[in-house]
Amino acid sequence: MEKTTAYAMHELTKESRMGARGSEAAREVRIIDLSDFDQRKHEIADQLWQAATDIGFFQVTGHGIPLDDINAAFANAERFFALPESDKARHPLSRNAGWEYRAQIRPSTGKPDHKESYQITLPRMNGLWPDDNTLPGFCAEVMKFERQCWAVGMQLLSCFALKLGFPEDFFTRAHEPSRETYQSTLRMLHYFAITGEVDGPWRAGAHTDFDCLTLLFQRDGQGGLQVCPGKEMEDQVWTPITPLEGVITCNIGDMLMRWSDDKLPSNFHRVANPLPGVSVPARYSLAFFCQANEDVIIEGPEKKYPPISAQDYLAQRISANFSGKY
Repeated sequence: MEKTTAYAMHELTKESRMGARGSEAAREVRIIDLSDFDQRKHEIADQLWQAATDIGFFQVTGHGIPLDDINAAFANAERFFALPESDKARHPLSRNAGWEYRAQIRPSTGKPDHKESYQITLPRMNGLWPDDNTLPGFCAEVMKFERQCWAVGMQLLSCFALKLGFPEDFFTRAHEPSRETYQSTLRMLHYFAITGEVDGPWRAGAHTDFDCLTLLFQRDGQGGLQVCPGKEMEDQVWTPITPLEGVITCNIGDMLMRWSDDKLPSNFHRVANPLPGVSVPARYSLAFFCQANEDVIIEGPEKKYPPISAQDYLAQRISANFSGKY
């Protein structure tokens, strides 16, 4: 696969300008209830569209993933990250699957994020699962949670398909999990405890996501996520997203922005650094990235951008964040 030159994509050009601390301001991030989804789909689609086209972020309740299952997924993440480094290193990151430690360097900061992550992309997991002697039940439980996230993601994307004039199952077919080309990813994240310092490490530098849609789970008391709508990008005015138990925070990704001919904005977010001298504890989060299958062609209804395969699109974005590696 031919490598792209640095910052060849307009998404990366924008991202490279987002490294300042900026300021903070309150905004409404809408909470949308997905209960009785089949009966209320058109109403929910209207609410999602309004929220997404406004700031690109929204939160959902009534999504059907039990709180016990979310808590179990967090417990599994903590179990994995508590392993000795030598055990985690047996499962190194490759093609968006496996473990990385401070390997992600954002174009916005030029510094490694102060975190580690473990990424689950199911067709690429050969040799990357810890065995049952190391983490009993881990693989089966994580695969169950991955599929629960996929189901919620496809519900939400079916609403965007409806509003864009695509068949309602358009994005579900584009993210078909039974195929070897499937590349949606569940990412477990562990941000290290940190004390703020001038020009110190970043927890997660400002970025947009590569995917169609991100589902993010946060834990009570472990905040730090901030968002910045594109229209305020130049002023870098950030809004904190307070963790709410059982609530999924969602954002549009660059892939869907392109697929929608820019009608749906993919906006910047980050995990903020503490102010100088302020200490914050470790933070865990779970992110599910709805990423179209490798062979799917991304092309909007109005054909604003040239068609590109989802594989090539993700390869460009990932290589810009992981030192040219994909």
